Amino acid sequence: MDRRRGGRVAANGAGTGIAAATSGEDHERPITGEALTRASAAAIAHAGGGRVTGTEVGDEEGYYEVEVTLSDGRQVDVHLGHDFNVLTTKPDRDAGREQS
Repeated sequence: MDRRRGGRVAANGAGTGIAAATSGEDHERPITGEALTRASAAAIAHAGGGRVTGTEVGDEEGYYEVEVTLSDGRQVDVHLGHDFNVLTTKPDRDAGREQS
């Protein structure tokens, strides 16, 4: 997920208290509505906890991409299929390279 584009989503727990914000330059589509709740829950469960810090619909590696920040500060990108099943999980290579 290219974190420099400004799309952000935060989630508390497994899909409760979800809020989304995007900048005017964002060309990535964030996950919204019920899909956000389901994708967040699947990604957090797969990662073993953490919080959702970014999402994208139509990612090149899956239908959904959910960025999860773990309790130790590491970030992982969880790629999900249209049915919310986990396809792949990768360390977030863009973490720490965000521009203002």
